[in-house]
Amino acid sequence: MANRRDQIRMTEAEIEEFLGTEKTLMVATNGKDGVPHLVPMWFAYDDGAVVFHTFTKSQKIKNLERDPRLSVLAESGDSYDQLRGVSIQGKAELIDGEEKFAHVVKVIRRYQDLPEEALEPAARQVAAKRTVVRVVPDKVMSWDHSKLGGTY
Repeated sequence: MANRRDQIRMTEAEIEEFLGTEKTLMVATNGKDGVPHLVPMWFAYDDGAVVFHTFTKSQKIKNLERDPRLSVLAESGDSYDQLRGVSIQGKAELIDGEEKFAHVVKVIRRYQDLPEEALEPAARQVAAKRTVVRVVPDKVMSWDHSKLGGTY
């Protein structure tokens, strides 16, 4: 019999589906004083990677330039038997220049209902002052309590 941890772990396909539908990612970076800096972010899950963008002058980017380690969490569920989540510990890859534009487009497309002809100009305007962060995983943890079938 599998242990509870093995029972609730998501498969790669389930993780991909979950991260493709959840809307808010909690992002934790390491502050200069050692205190975690935790913020909610919009994100995209693309080609097996979590990506988000933020102002280049933000505290998150300052923290990641100093220490690229971060943790991110997407979760859902209103009761114990519905809890689902994916937590990733890893390092940030900071993306600037023209490569960041494609990622900004993906995030904007996911959250904003813009006509296709408005998407590129909006993304170019947003990208001008932002840096994209790609989360490079060291450890991925997942859970889906609905797999327990109501037993705890």
